[in-house]
Parts: sequence; C-alpha cells; structure tokens
Amino acid sequence: MFPQDIIRKKRDGGALTREEIEIFVDGVVNGGFADYQSSALLMAIFLNGMTARETGWLTNAMMNSGEVVDLGHIDRPKADKHSTGGVGDKVSLILAPLAASAGLCVPMMSGRGLGHTGGTLDKLEAISGFNVNLDIPEFKRLLAEIGVAMIGQTETLVPADRKLYALRDVTATVSSIPLICGSIMSKKLAEGTDSLVLDVKFGAGAFMKTPEQARELAEAMVAIGKEMNRTTVAFLTAMNQPLGRKCGNALEVVESIECLRGDGPADLMEVTLTLTAQMMVCGGLTQNREEAREILEEKINSGMALEHFRKMVHAQGGDTRVIDDLSLLPVASEIVDIAYDGESGFVNEVHALKIGHALMHLGAGRETVDSTLDLAVGISELVKVGEPVAKGSTLCRLHVNKPDSLAPAEKLVREAIKVEAEAPEPGQLIVDFIS
Repeated sequence: MFPQDIIRKKRDGGALTREEIEIFVDGVVNGGFADYQSSALLMAIFLNGMTARETGWLTNAMMNSGEVVDLGHIDRPKADKHSTGGVGDKVSLILAPLAASAGLCVPMMSGRGLGHTGGTLDKLEAISGFNVNLDIPEFKRLLAEIGVAMIGQTETLVPADRKLYALRDVTATVSSIPLICGSIMSKKLAEGTDSLVLDVKFGAGAFMKTPEQARELAEAMVAIGKEMNRTTVAFLTAMNQPLGRKCGNALEVVESIECLRGDGPADLMEVTLTLTAQMMVCGGLTQNREEAREILEEKINSGMALEHFRKMVHAQGGDTRVIDDLSLLPVASEIVDIAYDGESGFVNEVHALKIGHALMHLGAGRETVDSTLDLAVGISELVKVGEPVAKGSTLCRLHVNKPDSLAPAEKLVREAIKVEAEAPEPGQLIVDFIS
C-alpha cells in the first residue's frame, strides 16, 4: 500500500483501517512517509476528522512506535495527571510530590512551554541542576525509590509524536481533536500509568475557548483511555484568568513551594487538591474525593508533601537549598509595581491570554520551539477577579531583565485587567467532571 492511497482515502472522507493507520505511523518513524506526505495526511485528518475507533487505533500505534514503560515491579497504584495548558498553571509541580506522599506512584512525563502556555520542564529547570533528561531505567529506579519523577519525553518513547507534533505545528493542524488525543494519550499511556486524570481547560488563556470544545476533547480522551483499559476521567476547568498569583518559570516554582508549605492561593489549591484527590480515588486508595482531600491536607500540614518535593529535587540533581531559601532561584534585575490609576471598584476581568502575551514580551514564553527562555522574569502579586481595588493599588509586579520589554508588557497587563464599579458574580472554577 502506497502513502498516496492512504492520503487519498482520508482526503475523500473515508475511514482508515487499523492497518492503514499503523502503516502511516510506522512510515513517520522509519521514513516510509515523506514529510510532505505526512503533512498532507495530517491536513486531510484536520479537515475530515476521525472516528472514535480510528482515533483509538492512532493512539495505540503512536504509543507502540517506541518503548512502553513497564512499572510492574512497583506495587503502588500508578496514576498521572495531564493538563491541556494555560497561564500560571503550575499544578503538576505541587500535585506530583503531594500524590506520592499519599501513596501513589506518579510517573510524570511533561513538556515545555510554547507561546503563552508554560511548560513544566522549563519551571523545574529554574532549580539549579535539576535534570529532566533521565533515561527510562533511571526513571523507573526513582519511581520505585521515592514514588515520583518528573522528566521530559525520552528519545525512545513515542518517537512518532515528536515528528508529528513538529509537522502539525508548521502546517496549522495542531487544533485537530483526533490528533490532540493521539498526541496526549499515546505519551501518557506509554509512561506506565494505570489511571489518568485529565484537566481540560477552556477560556481566554486555554487552547479550547469554550466549554463545549473542552467537553468534546475531554470525552474523546476519556473514551480512548477506556478503549486502552486505563481508568481515565476528566475535569473541565476555567482558564479565563491565570491560575494563582505568580506567572513565569522561577516565580511559579516559588508559588508551588508556598503551596506545599500550606500557603498557596485558593484557586490554585482548589484545582490541585481536586485533581490529586481524584487520582487517589482512581488508584483505589480512597472511596471518594472528600476522604482523599482530608489525607492530602494532612500531608501538606505535616510537611510530608514538601519533603517528597525535596526528595525528588535531590534525586534529579537539583539544589534542594532553594526549598528553604527561595532567593536562590533566578531573580530578575528589576521589579516594577504596576499601580491602578482609575476609580475604586472591583476587578471584573484578568484576561489570561493578554497576561500570557505580556509574559512573552518579558521573555518568559517561547515564540518558537528554539526560543531561549529567561527563567527569572514574570508577573507576581497579580490581582484576582472579584477583588476590590482603589487608586494607587498594586495590580501586579513585573519582574524584568530587558528594559525595553517593560512598556509593552505593562500595556498588555493594563489591557488585561478590567475594573468595574460592581463586583462580578463569582465564576465557577471547576465546571464539570467526565468519567
């Protein structure tokens, strides 16, 4: 069977067979499909979609395009979480050690940020020496010893995804739901988890802009998990304003450590505790989220969660002194308070996408995959929707290293924050649960 036959079939709206999908994925890895042929098929999939069965076959073929991690030697329940990304979303840094402290094994393979959405690996690398590039044997060893490890995708894991994602990025086919599902689920299922909790975000700062789009993606991924015999559930969460009060790589590590100390912002803690509690339920450690949440809060209050973060940092070569002395993390050369200059009122909007673009101006986000990040810069003390402000109040602080980045970043921040005379109705943060 020739590549053009498979391309033609999908171009004309046909459903591909399992064999055809496996030929395609194998061809992506071994060169049987040229980049221009893969790009043509990706566009055909983008335009004509895939059935649930096709998407499941695609995910399975991608998962098996490389090594699949076997964690059978670990007797803890294996659970992970995946977020579709947003602004200020540092949940993974808190959730992984917290879940491990409560008895789960958390094999977390994460990615880097692109555009206005941050990446877990970039944040971890703000900790001097932290090595996210572990091989699979070392990954498995750490999981057996301390119950948690956070690494990047290895060369041997889902090689088809690395090639396909790069092609999707340059062919405007990233937003295809079957291709998103295949990319996310193949990596998560290849890392050896028994269960997966998904955080599918919607809103101004999310990839999916509406709850309806988020639900479609969540239901598709949950269906794939079921097809692959992995317990998979999803939450729909709002991303209209950034999560927490700090955005930027080192600053988000600071806020994560504050959360593990028991001093985190309410919205960030709510999402983290809900997702982690559901991981415990899926892993069979508790009957319900309420029981799990009590255990998790005790792990934070006792210092056990922070201790697991310390163990992970040490095991992956990071400087554990930062946990007790946050000033050892990268610090910007200038910190500028942005003061409110209007009439007293209440914050009605903190537009997440505009805040994300401000972060990119400062140097905290990537414009292209090859962009170099400034790990020290970002935004802190950011106001939240519903809070009162008066003339002279601080809307946020900008952490700046390049003087010429200050003006455009400040302009975007001021555009992002809307103040009205009346307080808004409280918005719902966690909108739905799909099981």
